[in-house]
Parts: sequence; structure tokens; C-alpha cells
Amino acid sequence: SLSFFFDLKMCQVFLVQVKENKNLNRIKVILAEKNIQNKWLAEQLGRDQATVSKWVTNSAQPNLETLLHIAKVLEVNLNDLVRPLE
Repeated sequence: SLSFFFDLKMCQVFLVQVKENKNLNRIKVILAEKNIQNKWLAEQLGRDQATVSKWVTNSAQPNLETLLHIAKVLEVNLNDLVRPLE
């Protein structure tokens, strides 16, 4: 479907940006919009809070599988978590 294609395209954009080490994800923005703390997200994902903190500050990036899991947990579309290519 078209939405799958768009998600796939955003994933490709994300992977390109990972190589360029840019601020890639919008996890911090989504957490703030939903009034959710890093600790809660870490618990939901079964990940260390320090790891989630690195993702939130864009000092590290989750892999694609984890990014998809984050989108599911936060009940957002993957596209909402990824910054578009500038």
C-alpha cells in the first residue's frame, strides 16, 4: 500500500541520516507531547534508561526494529518519529 511505501521511504531516509550522524529522531518531542518520561519508555521497551536517554538526546540512535517498537508503544506512526530529509 501507499502508506507502507512511505514508511519504507522514511526508513531509508533515516538510515542515510544515521550515517551522517544528524539529529534524526523526534522521540523527545513525542514524549513531551504525550507527557511521558524516558523511564516509562525504557520500562515498556525492556531497555536501560541510559540507552533511552541517548536516543532522546540523539547522541545514539535505536535500530530500525527498536524504532518500530517505539512507534507502537507510543501509538504513533513511524513517520512521526523520524525527521524528514532536509
